[in-house]
Amino acid sequence: MTRAIELALLGGGHVHPNPCVGAVIVKDGLILAEGYHHKCGDLHAERDALKNAKEKNIDVAGCDMYVTLEPCCHTGKQPPCTQAIIESKIKRVFIGSRDPNPLVDGKGVKQLEEAGIEVIRDFEKEECDKINSIFFHYIKTKMPYVIAKYAMTADGKTSLSTGESKWITGEEAREDVHKTRGTTAAIMCGINTVLADDPLLNCRVEGEQYKQPVRVILDRELKLSIKSRIAQTAREYKTILFCAKEDASKKAELEKCGIEIIEAKAKEGHLDLEDVLKTLGEKQIDSVLVESGGMLNASLFFAEEKCLVNEVHCYVASKITGGKENEIHSPVQGKECKSLSDCVKMKLIETKVLGDDVLLKFKTC
Repeated sequence: MTRAIELALLGGGHVHPNPCVGAVIVKDGLILAEGYHHKCGDLHAERDALKNAKEKNIDVAGCDMYVTLEPCCHTGKQPPCTQAIIESKIKRVFIGSRDPNPLVDGKGVKQLEEAGIEVIRDFEKEECDKINSIFFHYIKTKMPYVIAKYAMTADGKTSLSTGESKWITGEEAREDVHKTRGTTAAIMCGINTVLADDPLLNCRVEGEQYKQPVRVILDRELKLSIKSRIAQTAREYKTILFCAKEDASKKAELEKCGIEIIEAKAKEGHLDLEDVLKTLGEKQIDSVLVESGGMLNASLFFAEEKCLVNEVHCYVASKITGGKENEIHSPVQGKECKSLSDCVKMKLIETKVLGDDVLLKFKTC
Protein backbone atom coordinates (compact mmCIF):
# COMPACT_ATOMS: atom_id res chain seq x y z
CA MET A 1 0.00 0.00 0.00
CA THR A 2 2.93 2.33 0.61
CA ARG A 3 3.92 1.88 -3.03
CA ALA A 4 0.32 2.44 -4.14
CA ILE A 5 0.30 5.76 -2.25
CA GLU A 6 3.57 6.80 -3.93
CA LEU A 7 2.03 6.04 -7.31
CA ALA A 8 -1.19 7.89 -6.49
CA LEU A 9 0.73 11.09 -5.77
CA LEU A 10 2.20 11.04 -9.29
CA GLY A 11 -1.24 12.07 -10.54
CA GLY A 12 -0.72 15.34 -8.69
CA GLY A 13 -2.40 18.35 -10.26
CA HIS A 14 -3.54 16.47 -13.37
CA VAL A 15 -6.39 14.46 -11.84
CA HIS A 16 -8.63 17.34 -10.65
CA PRO A 17 -11.50 17.04 -9.86
CA ASN A 18 -10.90 13.29 -9.57
CA PRO A 19 -9.03 11.67 -6.66
CA CYS A 20 -5.40 10.59 -6.64
CA VAL A 21 -5.40 6.78 -6.79
CA GLY A 22 -2.67 4.16 -7.01
CA ALA A 23 -2.93 0.39 -7.44
CA VAL A 24 -0.45 -2.48 -7.07
CA ILE A 25 -0.92 -6.15 -8.05
CA VAL A 26 0.92 -8.62 -5.81
CA LYS A 27 1.53 -12.36 -5.67
CA ASP A 28 3.56 -14.21 -3.03
CA GLY A 29 4.85 -10.89 -1.67
CA LEU A 30 6.17 -9.68 -5.05
CA ILE A 31 4.83 -6.72 -7.01
CA LEU A 32 3.89 -7.94 -10.48
CA ALA A 33 2.31 -4.77 -11.90
CA GLU A 34 1.30 -1.30 -10.82
CA GLY A 35 -0.64 1.69 -12.06
CA TYR A 36 -2.15 5.03 -11.13
CA HIS A 37 -4.67 7.58 -12.34
CA HIS A 38 -2.55 9.80 -14.58
CA LYS A 39 -5.08 12.54 -15.36
CA CYS A 40 -8.80 13.22 -15.46
CA GLY A 41 -10.35 11.17 -18.25
CA ASP A 42 -7.56 8.60 -18.41
CA LEU A 43 -7.64 5.01 -17.14
CA HIS A 44 -8.29 4.64 -13.43
CA ALA A 45 -5.50 3.16 -11.33
CA GLU A 46 -6.92 -0.37 -11.23
CA ARG A 47 -7.37 -0.57 -15.00
CA ASP A 48 -3.95 1.02 -15.53
CA ALA A 49 -2.32 -1.67 -13.37
CA LEU A 50 -4.23 -4.45 -15.17
CA LYS A 51 -3.24 -2.99 -18.55
CA ASN A 52 0.42 -2.93 -17.51
CA ALA A 53 0.16 -6.54 -16.36
CA LYS A 54 -1.35 -7.58 -19.70
CA GLU A 55 1.40 -5.81 -21.62
CA LYS A 56 3.94 -7.89 -19.67
CA ASN A 57 1.95 -11.09 -20.34
CA ILE A 58 1.35 -11.54 -16.61
CA ASP A 59 -1.60 -13.67 -15.54
CA VAL A 60 -3.09 -11.92 -12.50
CA ALA A 61 -5.63 -14.63 -11.65
CA GLY A 62 -5.39 -15.42 -7.94
CA CYS A 63 -3.35 -12.29 -7.19
CA ASP A 64 -3.97 -9.59 -4.60
CA MET A 65 -4.61 -5.95 -5.49
CA TYR A 66 -3.80 -3.04 -3.19
CA VAL A 67 -5.67 0.14 -4.12
CA THR A 68 -5.71 3.43 -2.22
CA LEU A 69 -9.42 4.13 -2.82
CA GLU A 70 -12.53 1.97 -3.14
CA PRO A 71 -12.87 0.89 -6.81
CA CYS A 72 -15.60 2.65 -8.77
CA CYS A 73 -18.64 0.65 -9.88
CA HIS A 74 -20.27 3.09 -12.31
CA THR A 75 -19.59 4.32 -15.83
CA GLY A 76 -18.24 7.83 -16.16
CA LYS A 77 -15.43 8.85 -18.48
CA GLN A 78 -14.13 5.32 -17.85
CA PRO A 79 -15.99 2.00 -17.35
CA PRO A 80 -16.29 0.59 -13.80
CA CYS A 81 -13.09 -0.73 -12.23
CA THR A 82 -15.01 -3.40 -10.31
CA GLN A 83 -15.89 -5.03 -13.62
CA ALA A 84 -12.24 -5.17 -14.70
CA ILE A 85 -11.14 -6.59 -11.34
CA ILE A 86 -13.81 -9.30 -11.43
CA GLU A 87 -12.99 -10.27 -15.03
CA SER A 88 -9.27 -10.50 -14.21
CA LYS A 89 -9.99 -13.06 -11.45
CA ILE A 90 -8.14 -11.09 -8.77
CA LYS A 91 -8.52 -13.04 -5.50
CA ARG A 92 -8.30 -10.33 -2.83
CA VAL A 93 -8.54 -6.54 -2.83
CA PHE A 94 -7.01 -4.40 -0.07
CA ILE A 95 -8.72 -0.98 0.01
CA GLY A 96 -7.31 2.07 1.79
CA SER A 97 -9.94 4.83 1.72
CA ARG A 98 -13.69 4.53 1.32
CA ASP A 99 -15.16 6.59 -1.51
CA PRO A 100 -17.77 9.12 -0.30
CA ASN A 101 -19.03 9.65 -3.86
CA PRO A 102 -22.73 8.60 -3.70
CA LEU A 103 -22.22 6.69 -6.96
CA VAL A 104 -19.70 4.44 -5.17
CA ASP A 105 -19.85 4.67 -1.34
CA GLY A 106 -19.78 0.98 -0.47
CA LYS A 107 -21.32 -0.20 -3.71
CA GLY A 108 -17.88 -1.00 -5.16
CA VAL A 109 -17.04 -3.26 -2.21
CA LYS A 110 -20.43 -4.93 -2.43
CA GLN A 111 -19.98 -5.78 -6.13
CA LEU A 112 -16.57 -7.31 -5.50
CA GLU A 113 -17.79 -9.39 -2.58
CA GLU A 114 -20.84 -10.61 -4.49
CA ALA A 115 -18.44 -11.83 -7.18
CA GLY A 116 -16.59 -13.91 -4.58
CA ILE A 117 -13.61 -11.57 -4.13
CA GLU A 118 -12.36 -11.09 -0.58
CA VAL A 119 -12.20 -7.39 0.34
CA ILE A 120 -10.07 -6.02 3.18
CA ARG A 121 -11.35 -2.54 4.02
CA ASP A 122 -9.55 0.42 5.66
CA PHE A 123 -6.05 -0.99 5.03
CA GLU A 124 -3.63 1.86 5.93
CA LYS A 125 -6.72 4.07 5.83
CA GLU A 126 -5.24 7.07 7.63
CA GLU A 127 -2.33 7.37 5.19
CA CYS A 128 -4.60 6.82 2.18
CA ASP A 129 -7.09 9.43 3.41
CA LYS A 130 -4.33 12.06 3.64
CA ILE A 131 -3.71 12.08 -0.09
CA ASN A 132 -7.33 12.90 -0.97
CA SER A 133 -8.43 15.59 1.48
CA ILE A 134 -9.29 17.78 -1.50
CA PHE A 135 -11.42 15.15 -3.24
CA PHE A 136 -13.31 14.18 -0.08
CA HIS A 137 -14.16 17.82 0.67
CA TYR A 138 -15.18 18.63 -2.90
CA ILE A 139 -17.34 15.53 -3.46
CA LYS A 140 -19.25 16.23 -0.22
CA THR A 141 -19.65 20.02 -0.50
CA LYS A 142 -19.18 20.87 -4.21
CA MET A 143 -16.96 23.71 -2.92
CA PRO A 144 -13.21 24.01 -3.47
CA TYR A 145 -10.84 23.00 -0.69
CA VAL A 146 -9.23 26.30 0.36
CA ILE A 147 -5.56 26.49 1.40
CA ALA A 148 -4.38 29.80 2.84
CA LYS A 149 -0.65 30.20 2.32
CA TYR A 150 1.52 32.95 3.76
CA ALA A 151 5.12 33.57 4.76
CA MET A 152 6.17 35.55 7.79
CA THR A 153 9.24 36.31 9.84
CA ALA A 154 9.85 34.73 13.24
CA ASP A 155 8.32 37.86 14.80
CA GLY A 156 5.15 37.53 12.70
CA LYS A 157 5.70 40.16 9.97
CA THR A 158 4.82 39.64 6.31
CA SER A 159 6.85 42.65 5.10
CA LEU A 160 8.94 45.61 6.18
CA SER A 161 7.27 48.96 6.84
CA THR A 162 8.37 49.95 3.32
CA GLY A 163 6.31 47.10 1.90
CA GLU A 164 9.38 45.07 0.91
CA SER A 165 8.64 41.33 1.16
CA LYS A 166 11.00 39.67 -1.35
CA TRP A 167 12.20 37.42 -0.08
CA ILE A 168 11.11 36.64 3.46
CA THR A 169 11.77 32.92 3.05
CA GLY A 170 14.64 31.10 1.38
CA GLU A 171 14.86 29.23 -1.90
CA GLU A 172 13.79 25.84 -0.53
CA ALA A 173 10.61 27.25 0.97
CA ARG A 174 9.76 29.09 -2.25
CA GLU A 175 10.27 25.91 -4.27
CA ASP A 176 7.90 24.10 -1.89
CA VAL A 177 5.24 26.75 -2.60
CA HIS A 178 5.58 26.13 -6.32
CA LYS A 179 5.08 22.40 -5.77
CA THR A 180 1.84 23.17 -3.94
CA ARG A 181 0.79 25.46 -6.78
CA GLY A 182 1.43 22.64 -9.23
CA THR A 183 -0.84 20.20 -7.39
CA THR A 184 -3.70 22.62 -6.66
CA ALA A 185 -6.41 23.34 -9.22
CA ALA A 186 -6.32 27.13 -8.83
CA ILE A 187 -4.38 29.96 -7.19
CA MET A 188 -6.30 32.97 -5.90
CA CYS A 189 -5.08 36.51 -5.33
CA GLY A 190 -6.67 39.87 -4.50
CA ILE A 191 -6.24 42.83 -6.83
CA ASN A 192 -4.27 44.89 -4.28
CA THR A 193 -1.57 42.22 -4.15
CA VAL A 194 -1.53 42.05 -7.97
CA LEU A 195 -1.16 45.83 -8.25
CA ALA A 196 1.62 45.90 -5.65
CA ASP A 197 3.67 42.90 -6.84
CA ASP A 198 2.68 42.30 -10.50
CA PRO A 199 3.01 38.53 -9.92
CA LEU A 200 2.90 35.77 -12.54
CA LEU A 201 1.16 33.24 -10.25
CA ASN A 202 2.33 30.16 -12.10
CA CYS A 203 4.10 26.93 -11.16
CA ARG A 204 7.84 27.02 -11.79
CA VAL A 205 8.98 23.51 -10.86
CA GLU A 206 9.25 20.52 -13.16
CA GLY A 207 7.82 17.06 -12.61
CA GLU A 208 5.13 14.86 -14.13
CA GLN A 209 2.83 15.43 -11.16
CA TYR A 210 2.81 19.24 -11.53
CA LYS A 211 0.38 21.25 -13.64
CA GLN A 212 -0.22 24.96 -14.11
CA PRO A 213 -3.06 26.14 -11.83
CA VAL A 214 -5.94 28.29 -13.01
CA ARG A 215 -5.28 31.86 -11.86
CA VAL A 216 -8.19 33.52 -10.04
CA ILE A 217 -8.11 37.28 -9.47
CA LEU A 218 -10.57 39.07 -7.18
CA ASP A 219 -10.95 42.52 -8.71
CA ARG A 220 -14.19 44.19 -7.64
CA GLU A 221 -13.72 47.33 -9.77
CA LEU A 222 -11.76 45.87 -12.72
CA LYS A 223 -8.52 47.63 -11.80
CA LEU A 224 -6.27 45.04 -13.48
CA SER A 225 -4.06 46.64 -16.12
CA ILE A 226 -3.85 45.03 -19.53
CA LYS A 227 -0.09 45.66 -19.23
CA SER A 228 0.19 43.49 -16.11
CA ARG A 229 1.96 40.15 -16.30
CA ILE A 230 -1.35 38.45 -15.46
CA ALA A 231 -3.07 40.00 -18.47
CA GLN A 232 -0.10 39.56 -20.79
CA THR A 233 0.12 35.82 -20.07
CA ALA A 234 -3.61 35.03 -19.85
CA ARG A 235 -3.58 33.04 -23.10
CA GLU A 236 -0.74 30.90 -21.75
CA TYR A 237 -2.21 30.38 -18.27
CA LYS A 238 -5.99 30.15 -17.84
CA THR A 239 -7.15 33.17 -15.86
CA ILE A 240 -10.52 33.97 -14.28
CA LEU A 241 -11.33 37.43 -12.88
CA PHE A 242 -14.24 38.06 -10.53
CA CYS A 243 -15.69 41.57 -10.35
CA ALA A 244 -18.74 43.14 -8.71
CA LYS A 245 -19.82 45.47 -11.52
CA GLU A 246 -18.78 45.19 -15.12
CA ASP A 247 -17.32 48.11 -17.06
CA ALA A 248 -18.11 47.13 -20.66
CA SER A 249 -15.05 48.73 -22.26
CA LYS A 250 -12.57 47.50 -19.62
CA LYS A 251 -14.17 44.06 -19.68
CA ALA A 252 -13.70 43.90 -23.45
CA GLU A 253 -10.03 44.87 -23.10
CA LEU A 254 -9.34 42.16 -20.54
CA GLU A 255 -11.33 39.54 -22.43
CA LYS A 256 -9.28 40.37 -25.52
CA CYS A 257 -6.22 39.38 -23.46
CA GLY A 258 -7.83 35.98 -22.85
CA ILE A 259 -9.21 36.58 -19.34
CA GLU A 260 -12.59 35.13 -18.38
CA ILE A 261 -14.65 37.78 -16.54
CA ILE A 262 -17.35 36.71 -14.08
CA GLU A 263 -19.63 39.08 -12.20
CA ALA A 264 -20.00 37.86 -8.62
CA LYS A 265 -22.40 38.87 -5.88
CA ALA A 266 -21.30 41.71 -3.63
CA LYS A 267 -21.76 41.91 0.11
CA GLU A 268 -21.10 45.08 2.14
CA GLY A 269 -19.07 46.57 -0.70
CA HIS A 270 -16.89 43.48 -1.20
CA LEU A 271 -17.08 40.38 -3.33
CA ASP A 272 -19.11 37.59 -1.74
CA LEU A 273 -16.34 35.02 -1.27
CA GLU A 274 -18.72 32.12 -0.71
CA ASP A 275 -20.39 32.94 -4.04
CA VAL A 276 -16.96 33.06 -5.70
CA LEU A 277 -16.05 29.64 -4.30
CA LYS A 278 -19.41 28.12 -5.30
CA THR A 279 -18.88 29.37 -8.85
CA LEU A 280 -15.41 27.84 -8.96
CA GLY A 281 -16.84 24.57 -7.67
CA GLU A 282 -19.39 24.58 -10.48
CA LYS A 283 -16.46 24.88 -12.88
CA GLN A 284 -15.02 21.69 -11.34
CA ILE A 285 -12.21 23.61 -9.64
CA ASP A 286 -11.87 21.48 -6.53
CA SER A 287 -9.07 23.33 -4.73
CA VAL A 288 -7.79 26.88 -4.34
CA LEU A 289 -4.44 28.06 -2.99
CA VAL A 290 -4.84 31.60 -1.65
CA GLU A 291 -1.67 33.70 -1.92
CA SER A 292 -2.68 37.19 -1.00
CA GLY A 293 -2.57 39.87 1.66
CA GLY A 294 -3.93 39.87 5.17
CA MET A 295 -7.25 41.50 4.23
CA LEU A 296 -8.36 38.69 1.90
CA ASN A 297 -7.12 36.07 4.36
CA ALA A 298 -9.15 37.69 7.15
CA SER A 299 -12.26 37.77 4.97
CA LEU A 300 -11.89 34.02 4.37
CA PHE A 301 -11.11 33.11 7.98
CA PHE A 302 -13.86 35.32 9.43
CA ALA A 303 -16.54 34.97 6.75
CA GLU A 304 -20.05 35.77 7.92
CA GLU A 305 -21.46 32.23 7.92
CA LYS A 306 -18.37 30.13 8.64
CA CYS A 307 -14.62 29.94 8.15
CA LEU A 308 -13.98 29.28 4.46
CA VAL A 309 -10.38 28.09 4.94
CA ASN A 310 -9.76 24.35 5.19
CA GLU A 311 -5.98 24.29 5.52
CA VAL A 312 -3.19 26.74 6.36
CA HIS A 313 0.39 26.65 5.09
CA CYS A 314 2.42 28.97 7.31
CA TYR A 315 6.06 29.44 6.29
CA VAL A 316 8.13 30.87 9.14
CA ALA A 317 11.42 32.46 8.16
CA SER A 318 14.49 32.54 10.38
CA LYS A 319 14.45 36.35 10.41
CA ILE A 320 13.49 39.10 12.85
CA THR A 321 12.52 42.45 11.28
CA GLY A 322 10.99 44.41 14.14
CA GLY A 323 8.64 47.27 13.28
CA LYS A 324 7.58 50.80 14.01
CA GLU A 325 5.30 51.58 16.94
CA ASN A 326 1.65 50.56 16.30
CA GLU A 327 2.60 49.18 12.88
CA ILE A 328 1.15 45.83 11.82
CA HIS A 329 2.03 43.68 8.82
CA SER A 330 0.08 40.57 9.72
CA PRO A 331 -0.83 37.63 7.47
CA VAL A 332 -4.43 38.01 8.74
CA GLN A 333 -5.67 41.53 9.37
CA GLY A 334 -8.72 43.76 9.01
CA LYS A 335 -11.06 41.45 10.93
CA GLU A 336 -10.71 39.68 14.24
CA CYS A 337 -12.63 37.45 16.62
CA LYS A 338 -14.30 39.07 19.60
CA SER A 339 -12.74 36.71 22.15
CA LEU A 340 -10.25 33.87 22.24
CA SER A 341 -13.12 31.43 22.60
CA ASP A 342 -14.35 32.57 19.17
CA CYS A 343 -11.01 32.24 17.36
CA VAL A 344 -10.48 29.96 14.37
CA LYS A 345 -9.22 26.73 15.89
CA MET A 346 -6.78 24.55 14.02
CA LYS A 347 -4.94 21.24 14.30
CA LEU A 348 -1.28 20.93 13.41
CA ILE A 349 -0.97 18.19 10.77
CA GLU A 350 2.60 18.55 9.50
CA THR A 351 5.90 20.32 10.09
CA LYS A 352 8.68 20.49 7.55
CA VAL A 353 12.15 22.04 7.75
CA LEU A 354 13.08 23.82 4.51
CA GLY A 355 16.64 25.10 4.79
CA ASP A 356 16.56 27.65 7.60
CA ASP A 357 12.77 28.04 7.36
CA VAL A 358 9.91 25.96 8.75
CA LEU A 359 6.57 25.07 7.17
CA LEU A 360 3.66 24.56 9.57
CA LYS A 361 0.55 22.95 8.11
CA PHE A 362 -2.75 23.20 9.95
CA LYS A 363 -6.30 22.04 9.30
CA THR A 364 -9.11 24.20 10.57
CA CYS A 365 -11.46 22.49 13.00
